[in-house]
Amino acid sequence: MTAQDLPLQDLPLNGIRVIDYSHFLAGPFMGRCLAAMGAEVIKVERPKQGDAGRAHGYFKDGQSGYFLQQNMGKQGLCIDLRDKRGLDMMMRLIDTTDVFIENYRPGALERLGLGYKALSARNPKLIYCSVSAYGHTGPYADRPGFGLIAEAMSGALAQLGNPGEAPPLLRMPLADMYTGIHGVAAINAALVGRASSGRGQHIDLALYDCMVAMHDYAVQRYFLSGGTDLPKQTGSGQPDSTVYGVFPAKDGNLVIAAQVDDAWRRLASLIGGDTLASDERFATPAARNAHYAEAMEIVRNWTQSQPSRDACLAALDEAGVPSAPVQTIEEVVKDPQIHARGMLVEQEHPVLGKVTLPNLPFRFSDCDTTVRTPAPLLGQDNRRIAASLGLSAELVETMVRDGVLYNEAAVQE
Repeated sequence: MTAQDLPLQDLPLNGIRVIDYSHFLAGPFMGRCLAAMGAEVIKVERPKQGDAGRAHGYFKDGQSGYFLQQNMGKQGLCIDLRDKRGLDMMMRLIDTTDVFIENYRPGALERLGLGYKALSARNPKLIYCSVSAYGHTGPYADRPGFGLIAEAMSGALAQLGNPGEAPPLLRMPLADMYTGIHGVAAINAALVGRASSGRGQHIDLALYDCMVAMHDYAVQRYFLSGGTDLPKQTGSGQPDSTVYGVFPAKDGNLVIAAQVDDAWRRLASLIGGDTLASDERFATPAARNAHYAEAMEIVRNWTQSQPSRDACLAALDEAGVPSAPVQTIEEVVKDPQIHARGMLVEQEHPVLGKVTLPNLPFRFSDCDTTVRTPAPLLGQDNRRIAASLGLSAELVETMVRDGVLYNEAAVQE
């Protein structure tokens, strides 16, 4: 019997319960990933407003695409924790939970009785993951912040853009998403550790820390140079890796990665024949870096002389030079590679009907992590969760009537 003949395995986090008490992006993305891996993720929100991400566009029929993308596969509980009945229900839920995710400013949840010390005293096996701008220690711990703050503080923005100009925004939430996936890794590691220790623990993740950890070159370069060598804004190229950058064609842009010797020789032979391929100015990485402006101009002149971007790419591909188009989002969602890899997922939403959203990149040989269920409507699973915790039907009805349990009008009760 081969592996292909065996039935699919259960998803790896099947049987793990997660409370996602977070908002906007890093925490919700973390919960979304855990749900895709099989965890039961309960999204806990405040009455009426819910997660602040619900107020973040793009909107259709009153529903936020931003919220839909980061909260698919979860159950929805909307509860007023300022009411004793709501807090008591939340504590019952915590007693049955493996992982608690939050991304409030340090100290905020202690005032509600939902800090790590209080919850771990109730449930010693609880893994409690906090996400904040600067972490729970250090002189900046009390400062508020978002991904942009961490990206600016980390030195990442200072390397972007053209010399002397204000750096552009990244336009993708690098700090939030990178922190979120670090949280997924840390939570899974803590679950493995709990299997032998029997104890949970507090995971303290900072957006700022994660951005600094991402530096592959700048920090070690600073220290190894004795503090004399700092990264500079270099626009669409990288002078320390020639040729590696963005180049214009007549009808668009493309990237070329020919910074290693073999790739450079193939590129040089394509655009300048044996003369350029044997030119001593470009014979080694150090020589190419020393003649960066000349090398970039030669390549740029060639890309602009070709009939089109696609003609450039076809010639580069034929020559074996790594390259790619700078694609628009419309090109991305129509790309056959994206479809072949299942990177778009269709879901049936109770208000919007069919929606298409980006999938997660996890690929397991023996289980399918594609989430087919959409993000919950606000308060969608209130009654079912309350009943599963042993609350009487009478108490649940009273809590609904008093607004302790709240759901939006589209929820079918």
